[in-house]
Amino acid sequence: MEIERKYLIEEKDLPSGFSSYPCRHIEQGYLCREPVVRVRRDNDRYFLTYKSKGHMVREEYNLPLTAEAYEHLKEKTDGRLIIKDRYMIPLEGDLTIELDIFGGDLAPLILAEVEFPDTESAETFQPPLWFGEDVTFSSQYHNSTLSICN
Repeated sequence: MEIERKYLIEEKDLPSGFSSYPCRHIEQGYLCREPVVRVRRDNDRYFLTYKSKGHMVREEYNLPLTAEAYEHLKEKTDGRLIIKDRYMIPLEGDLTIELDIFGGDLAPLILAEVEFPDTESAETFQPPLWFGEDVTFSSQYHNSTLSICN
């Protein structure tokens, strides 16, 4: 189960020193959007992921892939391939901000996601002052939606 909140971030509001935190280079494409089925390269790891419908709470299953299987499936994705750098910024309470800085034609989009152990934690979360609009319940900012080329 994935329980997360998502926020828009303005480049001018990024905290100083964010780039000193661990960073993962991610590339992902979508084989299906309803239900969500995607392939992802996360540094040197590869996954096929299924996500159920939902916004703040949804089921998520990750299956490992080989690099060869990823490359094969990547060719079958629809829409744009999403490219982003994800900075992992620790928060109090054993939480982590996943700060996604998008590349390609999605730049200069920046989103921050925080995953929670339970719904109550997500609902009572007080975001840092540098977070912008809460877009948790907006399908517009789901990566599956962002992958659609207009």
